[in-house]
Amino acid sequence: MKHYISEIADVLRETASSPKGLNCQEAERRLGENGKNKLVEGEKDSLLKRFFQQMADPMIIILVAAALISAVTTMYSNSLGGETEGFAEVFIILFVVIVNAVLGVYQENKAEKALLALQEMASSTSKVLRDGKICVIKSEDIVVGDVVVLEAGDAVPADGRIIESNSLKIEEAALTGESVAVDKFIDVLYLREQSDISLGDRKNMVYMGSTVVYGRGLVVVTATGMATEVGKIADAIHKAKESLTPLQIKLAQLSHVLTWLVLGICALIFGIGLIRAGSFTTEIILDSFMLAVSLAVAAIPEGLVAVVTIVLSVGV
Repeated sequence: MKHYISEIADVLRETASSPKGLNCQEAERRLGENGKNKLVEGEKDSLLKRFFQQMADPMIIILVAAALISAVTTMYSNSLGGETEGFAEVFIILFVVIVNAVLGVYQENKAEKALLALQEMASSTSKVLRDGKICVIKSEDIVVGDVVVLEAGDAVPADGRIIESNSLKIEEAALTGESVAVDKFIDVLYLREQSDISLGDRKNMVYMGSTVVYGRGLVVVTATGMATEVGKIADAIHKAKESLTPLQIKLAQLSHVLTWLVLGICALIFGIGLIRAGSFTTEIILDSFMLAVSLAVAAIPEGLVAVVTIVLSVGV
């Protein structure tokens, strides 16, 4: 139901409420049935888990494997009296991998902070009509059908249809980007030739996260928690964290192609090295293997993952 194009009587009927609000028993029943009026937080992974999740990229896996193999072969070569220069390459590879993982975790934290900012927009207590009397309750205990009393300085605790307005003005910048306070009224809106009315033009509605800057009003609650407009934004942020951008999808495809291509070429080079040597001594096998590992490290653009992560971090 589009409450902004409905008469007040129809909205009250749809929410099973009245201008005097709900009775306490009915409010408790609805709270138990529909849950708290708050944004739902997704399960948070530990920092350590997030750190290792950043290394799931095939190119990163190859770099880590190459670093480990290079370290082992360098240690073996050193035990035979070889040089120690090989460790420099190991440290550089591991440094790039660690920096990439740290930047990835930082990017995720910025997205979570955006969600927390939305949660903080909701007020902690609100004034509602219960049994015809004004009561101060926790905003998270508000249910659909509650009649909320709004006055200057109040944060709007839920989405609702205005049923009484005395020079009511609401600041909705957090939702619409409009810094100028909006005059609110109780009149029905009409679609005319439009298929819908934009959020900023629904002047007979109020939304969670907005603030009363002037006047007074009564609002019947039509949506709470994740069903509010702010809740939809929070849900979009959750989904945005879980889904990949087109660029990330293309990079993942490139990573898989590069992975198999590099492994195939390295195996070919390793085999050619052994065939050309004509023998299979430990030294020859080790030299051929190190040549293949060096090729793998050189072929993989280890800086690509880090650069993409930095760009995405700056863009959040």
